[in-house]
Amino acid sequence: MTYQITVVGLGVGELEQLPYGIYKRLKETKQPIYLRTADHPVVSELMAEGMKFTSFDSVYEKHDQFEGVYREIVATLLEQAEKEPIIYAVPGHPLVAESTVQQLLAQTEYLDIIGGQSFLDPMFAAVGVDPIEGFQLLDATAFDIDEAQIRQHLLIGQVYDQLVAGDLKVMLMERYPDEHNVTLVTAAGTSQQHVTTVPLHELDHITTLSNLTTVYVPPVTDQTVLNRDFTTLKHIIARLRGEGGCPWDQEQTHESLKKHLIEESYELLEAIDLQDDNLMIEELGDVLLQVMLHAQIGLDEGYFDVRDVIGSVSDKMIRRHPHVFGDVEVDSAADVVNNWQEIKAQEKSDRTYLLDGVTKGAPALLRAEQIQKKVARVGFEWETVAGALDKVQEEIQELKEAPAEEQLGEFGDILFSLALVGKYMELSAEDALQQTNDKFIRRFTRMEQLADRPLTELSLTEQDALWNQSKQEEQS
Repeated sequence: MTYQITVVGLGVGELEQLPYGIYKRLKETKQPIYLRTADHPVVSELMAEGMKFTSFDSVYEKHDQFEGVYREIVATLLEQAEKEPIIYAVPGHPLVAESTVQQLLAQTEYLDIIGGQSFLDPMFAAVGVDPIEGFQLLDATAFDIDEAQIRQHLLIGQVYDQLVAGDLKVMLMERYPDEHNVTLVTAAGTSQQHVTTVPLHELDHITTLSNLTTVYVPPVTDQTVLNRDFTTLKHIIARLRGEGGCPWDQEQTHESLKKHLIEESYELLEAIDLQDDNLMIEELGDVLLQVMLHAQIGLDEGYFDVRDVIGSVSDKMIRRHPHVFGDVEVDSAADVVNNWQEIKAQEKSDRTYLLDGVTKGAPALLRAEQIQKKVARVGFEWETVAGALDKVQEEIQELKEAPAEEQLGEFGDILFSLALVGKYMELSAEDALQQTNDKFIRRFTRMEQLADRPLTELSLTEQDALWNQSKQEEQS
């Protein structure tokens, strides 16, 4: 097989560090030589020895993003390779942090790769790190802080100027302490190697950045910082449930935790109503704790773990949002809801009847609202709220006339009809009643504060006067 494109790694250092085989190949070849960039120590020395080449440096000036640069380089190389065999030389090793080579591999099988020294070996030597401890190699121009494993050594390439360094600093500071030391290594493994260590918040203050600069971020050891990492929480729950853990946590089951999940959920709702961010953080954490406990029980019993939970909801969100993750177009939030319901119906095809999916464990008012929304989809509703209001009056009259053994059912009919009125007026019966409960508590508490003696010693007229006074104070 005659390869049309031979990719050569130029290594990271000067000419004396270039393997003899690669040096000989570049010196003796009759094939056209293309360089991703001429900004490399070896290139200037080879030029002095008479090497001829075509550089893609001018392509960088034509594009605002590296993606465009790499696409044009790859397209040009493939076009030239159709005419004759060519050599494509890149810094370092062709298979380490070299996007153009990866794109070539994806588009042609006629590729021969001759390695050079990557920057990794001299980089690890420069910062004194053994890679067996675990490390990540990431690209600063496509950096995602959520991908960073803060317990591992982190190498971030392409930190070529202060703008990139500034963006990188801001993202790293989301998960690393501001004073966390980072090391910048430029031209690793060459006679021009330069190593600087600074606090993270000064990362973009360094003025010696270049396309040969890599940032090293050491692992986090501060337990306070590690406690913000999801993996830490997972380990904590596993230890609580494991051997030598907490007897209470070890005894819990899915059934025993049900009441705690309900309690924590309502405490979260209260924090939301109070608009208290710190309290919301705490209560969301308590809800998450319940989720993690259930997931750990699932793992202990050999049925599922938290990754299954996360995978399930991720799959569902992608599947039910084809207008975001697919090619479906929507014009409004109503279209989104309709799509959601259609996709959900397809997923729940085992349900025979419309109300099969009504949640049995939900609070009664919320369940009533869920029922009413479902039946409305098939037109089982009044045209306006007037019909629902008339139904309330009808149910009140029936309660008045009902014998004792039927009063509970008739009272429930009134509540159900009132929830239906709320649906027409876009008011939540559950929220409305909770708001009234809170209002009553405030006013009654104020009554007790205004009274000059216990309320049990006051007449109904006196209590009514205090109630009206508390009401007027709240309204004023």
